[in-house]
Amino acid sequence: MEAYLDNAATTRVYDDVCRVMMEAMGQNYGNPSSLHMKGVEAENYIRDAKRIFAKILKVNEKEIYFTSGGTESNNTALIGAAMANRRRGKHIITTSIEHASVYNPLIYLESQGFEVTYLPVDHFGVVDLEALKGALREDTILVSVMCVNNEIGTIEPLDQIGKIVKDYNSDILFHVDAIQGFGKMYIYPARLKADMLSISGHKLHGPKGVGVLYIKDKVKVHPLILGGGQQKDMRSGTENVPGIAGIARAAADVYENFDEKIKRLYGVRRDFIAKMKTIEGVYINGYEDVTDMGFSKGCAPHVVSASFERIRAEVLLHALEEKGVYVSSGSACSSNHPAISGTLKAIGVGKKYLDATIRFSFCLETTEAETDYCIQCLKELVPVLRRYTRG
Repeated sequence: MEAYLDNAATTRVYDDVCRVMMEAMGQNYGNPSSLHMKGVEAENYIRDAKRIFAKILKVNEKEIYFTSGGTESNNTALIGAAMANRRRGKHIITTSIEHASVYNPLIYLESQGFEVTYLPVDHFGVVDLEALKGALREDTILVSVMCVNNEIGTIEPLDQIGKIVKDYNSDILFHVDAIQGFGKMYIYPARLKADMLSISGHKLHGPKGVGVLYIKDKVKVHPLILGGGQQKDMRSGTENVPGIAGIARAAADVYENFDEKIKRLYGVRRDFIAKMKTIEGVYINGYEDVTDMGFSKGCAPHVVSASFERIRAEVLLHALEEKGVYVSSGSACSSNHPAISGTLKAIGVGKKYLDATIRFSFCLETTEAETDYCIQCLKELVPVLRRYTRG
């Protein structure tokens, strides 16, 4: 049997997403900037995609831009907004548990003379709101906070954060990295008071290499990619029409009968954790409990982070892989640069568990048979692996 439980890294592309992408590549393959009918056919995919995302997010179609993925969306939002607004100030606020595609652009901005404040979080990974209030300054121009933490699944109180920021100074821009949250919850930028919001296709059963960036109308952002002036000069380059068609179809599919799907997914998470806790020496990081209604207190429905006493994460990961169970030892985007998780350190995970933590992540297609098979494998492997561990 095979159990793919690494959906926070990437998801299987839906069959109908593949079909619409093949149609865009094989039949309606024109350049959307061309004036003839083939160009119009290609442009129609982009128009339809804008309508789909505008409806889901409850925003205006002209506020939707397409990128090469979540990393580009985050880079454009952070670097583009910082450079466009630096005359007002050079202070930026974020959290200590952001994804590398936020953290590294901010390191770059620090090298360009900006000052970044990194807010602490509690042991669940929730940002300290009092610290946010204390960090806001007259020269603060941008606040960036993730929607859902990619390692432990914590949902940040974005509505409260947005209110705090805008009550202090309505000119401060608020960016939300919604890459792990979109498709797992309802997200409305206006309700969050968000000026920019990032989405990635391959986290929601869409293709890799395509993303969305919402930019509120009249928000100043410098483009990072210059060229032919596509997408109102914000993101030049011939649009990835098949990718755009694919991400839009995936989003539309995910949000159809959404409440029912998410309730079931919370049930998968709840049952998995209950069975996981029957294994000796296993500890859940972040929130583990959900209500009887199937909705969480501060946790997304698709991520479980678990630490295993006296077992190295990499050893357990490969032992599971040999049995056809696919999981992660952290953010897949950091796999080329192995390091101890900053998120686990920020929430106070004990030193002996920092290198003993596995992320299990589900999707709308995850079955009970898959999660039960994973639990069965863990019950077989964990005692054996501990026998070969000193201490």
